[in-house]
Amino acid sequence: MKKKWVLALLVVVLCVGAYGGTVLATTQSGVSTTIEAKSTFGRLDLRGFAFTPGARPPLWLAHISTFGASDVYVVDNTIAPGGTTGWHSHPGPSLIHVVAGTVTNYEARGCTSRVYTAGTGFVDPGGSSVHMLRNEGSVPAETIAMQFLPKGAARRIDEPAPVNCP
Repeated sequence: MKKKWVLALLVVVLCVGAYGGTVLATTQSGVSTTIEAKSTFGRLDLRGFAFTPGARPPLWLAHISTFGASDVYVVDNTIAPGGTTGWHSHPGPSLIHVVAGTVTNYEARGCTSRVYTAGTGFVDPGGSSVHMLRNEGSVPAETIAMQFLPKGAARRIDEPAPVNCP
């Protein structure tokens, strides 16, 4: 009988936790998202380099490596003036290109923000990094992101507003 009560209590706690996470999550507004492409790749171990003619070491090096299969997305987001993505995270890293307007990227860790204009870009490391994009300008903003995610993982995870950021 005691096991049944413990099991029932566990079910109630899990349901309340799921409900609380859903209720506390912030929602996006004024954002239009289009998945331009999605491909699944096996394990990645990419290396690139560039040399200045006749010179060593390399002028530039790159290395992208994954352990296991990845879903790679190209995502186009248009954010209306005053629009926000809401607080969220991703299970893997993203390279974000600002192609029009201006966006402010708010990071939950440290409650910091940085403004990015058309022609610039930034990296979202993914994992436990919670952030929000907001268009605080007067014209629509557009970003294009390339996301590297574990195969089958949710592309976006809604997160509650951090208590340390107003």
